This record gives sequence, structure tokens and C-alpha cells, in this order.
Amino acid sequence: MCLRNVVFCTLVLCLAACAQHPPKKPAPDWRAIHQSAIIIDGHADTPQRFVGEGFDMGSDAGEGHMDLAKVRAGNLGAQFFSIWPDLERYRGHYPRRTLELIDSVYQQVARHPDRMMMAFTADDIVRAHAQHKLATLMGIEGGHAIDDSLGLLRDYYRLGVRYMTLTHYETIDWADSSGDIDDPNVKHHNGLTDFGVEVVREMNRLGMLVDISHVSDRTFYRTLVISRAPVIASHSSSRALTAAPRNMTDDMLRALARNGGVAMVNFNAAFVDENYRRAWEAQKPEFDKAIEAARENDKAAGKPFTFEEEVKLEKEWAGKIPRPPFRSLIDHIDHMAKVAGVDHVGLGSDFDGVAALPEGMDSVADLPKITQALVERGYTAEEIHKILGGNLLRVLRWCEQVARELQREKPLGAQPLSGPEVVRPR
Repeated sequence: MCLRNVVFCTLVLCLAACAQHPPKKPAPDWRAIHQSAIIIDGHADTPQRFVGEGFDMGSDAGEGHMDLAKVRAGNLGAQFFSIWPDLERYRGHYPRRTLELIDSVYQQVARHPDRMMMAFTADDIVRAHAQHKLATLMGIEGGHAIDDSLGLLRDYYRLGVRYMTLTHYETIDWADSSGDIDDPNVKHHNGLTDFGVEVVREMNRLGMLVDISHVSDRTFYRTLVISRAPVIASHSSSRALTAAPRNMTDDMLRALARNGGVAMVNFNAAFVDENYRRAWEAQKPEFDKAIEAARENDKAAGKPFTFEEEVKLEKEWAGKIPRPPFRSLIDHIDHMAKVAGVDHVGLGSDFDGVAALPEGMDSVADLPKITQALVERGYTAEEIHKILGGNLLRVLRWCEQVARELQREKPLGAQPLSGPEVVRPR
């Protein structure tokens, strides 16, 4: 065989081998993907620390999950800070506590104008990102904050609130919560009352995102029928993987996708790992006794039982249970993306509002690990950018457009200030 034929045969054999075993493509650079994304977190309870502890975002977070150095390390672009007036401690004066928490967020931005910027629209988020500042947004956690007043709802919007969770862990006068839906002693509303329907419609008209985290399943489905804008779940995970009633079933995820909305995965260990959830539930009766004992001790000493004391105790008891593996969090993101579609999943950490997080997720600085894990599971850069923040940006723009259309139909100010007279237990 001549040399030419030998070379030719060798080349043919090499091409055949390459066809059967093509060279592996290099894995995408997850660091570049993460750094090029606008990352939006749907829920953090840090305002409780601003008010209760005098915590400043410019200082080290200590045991907390968030400060400006960690924000930079995690490349967080926008944060929805939770405005949550504690249901028990502030019963009877929810609006005052709500306003104090709102003020605390503005105070942080005023202290750090070089690194933080108030944001009220999707364009503001993009603008803050271009200026390398944390886009600072607010979401009210619990419709009890409006005290049955559409006027207060509008005032909160004027102050910058851009979503409201319809309920927290208690059913309120106009909406049912998942927290007490099985309690026969609680009066429920088959989801929403007529006034609850008006609240959702007014939120659409204002351009305030309707958040269905914490609501009962019936409230969720009723809201989807009513809302003319996509809704969000600001901090909810998958019930198929972890049987917490706060999480969303696969049917709910598919319905949310049809609505155009986004479900933002909660990082809470008890919401992303079934073994951890069961262990926490098993020790909860003893934990409740410890809380009651601490409350009685403070009462005997003539001082109030503070939120900070309760959080400390909760962390101590959570520490008795091994933290779940990091993959549990990624499993939820992956499952929800497969069920609802990658266009309908986001991040809603619940930073500074939970007692335990999965291993490796200790603060906002660890957000890049999510991108790395998603790359390892085969997600593309485009898909990851959607999950990290693009989906929420899309929904926010859609909500803004619906508000413009509704305001042309019925200008702002055309609604009554308050709902019907109700007798509220105090």
C-alpha cells in the first residue's frame, strides 16, 4: 500500500472515531455567567434587623445573611426587602410598624448612596445595575398591613412598595392563609372575600405585584382568576419535594406558568429538604415550650419578649438538626423549572428570615454557587440568567404595562378609601 493510501485510511479511521466519540465541549464559564447576570432576590427580612438591632448594611452582618460587602461578593443586583409587621406583636397598629420598616429601608439607602439606590420600576433595576448599585425595592409581607383600607394600599405604593403578599401565617378579614387553613376555629372565606377581590384589582391598577406566598391553595387559584397581571410567589418552593403547606404543588406551578408569573424559590432548610422538615416538626412541641418559658421569664422580669430573642432561640433549636445538603436547594430550582418551565422560576431566599439554610449557603455571598450548580446540571447561560433575575424583570415590566392600561380605563383616585365595615378581633 502506498504512503498516500496509508494516510488516507488513517484519516478516515480518525474521522470515524471522532464521529462516534466527539470531543467534549468545554463547560460554560459559570463565573462569567454569574457576573453578567442581573440577579434579583425576591425576599429578605433584613428590615427587622434595621429597626430591631440598629443594623447597618455597611457593617459586617455578623450572624446575619446580608451586608453590602456580601452583596458585592454575590453580585446581587436587586433586593426586595420584606416589610413585615409581626402579626402578634403589632396587632392593632400594623400601619405604624409598616411605616417604620419602610423608613428603615430609605435610611439605609440614604447612608449608602454610592452602593444602594431606591428602585420602583424594572428600568430602575437595570439603571442601578449599570451604576453598580444595589437596586433596593420593598414588598409588604401580609395584607393585614393595609388594615382593610385601599387608601393605605395606595399610600404604600406611593412610598415605593412594589409587591404585597396577600396573607402571612394567619387568615385575615379578606383572604385565607395556608398557615391556619385546617383550623376549624378560624373563619375562612373560600379564598377571598369581595373586598379581597377589590384588593387584587387595585394592586393590578397600581402596578403592585400580587404575591401568593403564604396564601391557601384556594386563595391562590381564586387570585389567578381575578388578576389581570402575572402574579409572583416571592418565597415559595416545591411541595412535591418538601411537604410544607407554604410550598407550591406541581399543579399550582403549572397554573402559575399559564398566568405568566414566576415562583421564587425559598432557601429555608425546612422548605427545601423533607428530612429536615420532619425533624423540625418532631421537635417543634419542645421548641414551643421553650418559647413560652422565655416569654414568661421576660414577663416576670417586667420586660417584653422581643423578636430578637425569639430569633435567637429558633436558631439554637434549628442547630440541633443537621443542615440539609446544598443539592436540596438546587433540586427545588431544577424541579420547578422542569414543571413550570424555565421562564417561571426565580430566587426568593428569605435571607435574615430563616433559622437554617442548606450547607454551603451561609449568606448572599454564596449566590455564585447556585450558578455553578445549574451549569453542572446542564442549564445554559440564557436559562440561568432568566432564573437569576430575568424572569422577575419580565413580570415586573408586564405588571407595569397592565397598570398603564387599567389606569386609562379608570384613573387613580376613582376607588373608595376603605373596604366594608368589619368587626376585627383584637
